[in-house]
Amino acid sequence: MTELPKKVYEKELLRLQIELVKLQEWVVATRARLVVIFEGRDAAGKGGSIKRITEALNPRVCRVAALPKPNERERGQWYFQRYVAHLPSHGEIVLFDRSWYNRAGVERVLGFCSPDELHTFLLGCPYFERLLVAEGIQLVKYWFSVSQEEQEKRFQERASNPLKTWKLSPIDIESRNHWDSYSIAKDDMMQATDIPEAPWYVVEADEKHKARLNCIQHLLSLVPYKPVRKQAIKLPSVKAGKSPSKRSESQKTRVLKRPPKISHRLVPDYFAPQ
Repeated sequence: MTELPKKVYEKELLRLQIELVKLQEWVVATRARLVVIFEGRDAAGKGGSIKRITEALNPRVCRVAALPKPNERERGQWYFQRYVAHLPSHGEIVLFDRSWYNRAGVERVLGFCSPDELHTFLLGCPYFERLLVAEGIQLVKYWFSVSQEEQEKRFQERASNPLKTWKLSPIDIESRNHWDSYSIAKDDMMQATDIPEAPWYVVEADEKHKARLNCIQHLLSLVPYKPVRKQAIKLPSVKAGKSPSKRSESQKTRVLKRPPKISHRLVPDYFAPQ
């Protein structure tokens, strides 16, 4: 596995993020609606790719939908109902950090749904997605593929890194014992839901930096965005105020009086030289 040099990665990431800003401006200007689904093995790098996409974008335009497990009321709804509420309106982008495909993956493997519920999902999902596309939503689906060896390496890193332990849920830990079952579930899911209107795209993710760049570049290639014409931003010069000695008597009476800093609760400068 050839790693991408850090300088090359950072340079390419900056270039792609500039293009993502252009895509965002186009989405707003054309009132487009874009949904991007990120699925894949645990620790495959979905979250890292989503973070690099969103960090330069306006959160009012591009938002992430990462739904928790359904509550009692949601379990009694039509399965897709809780996801419909998070779909974009005109001029919006929504990135699903896992999606309705939970039913074909973790719910199937760990027994959270019945065989009948799984069958209904695999049968109905293509119709649901065709309705979204017919409504004018562009739907892009990514599967992040990672080897068992690399996944285990990342799990071990998360378990020992205090900044990453939150990423390891009990379900993630349990999933380590079901590699083959997840493989079968993924293959069945792909066969049933890889449709021309919303095909699956597989991102090879053993090398995280390459996976991020490849995913972003591919996403940009799928959306027919164009640079939006806009006026250059020119900040007006700030008018310098007169010194107090040069102000007239009437101006002096209107001098803005500010409370002394000592009256505020200032955060201490913990890093000031001792």
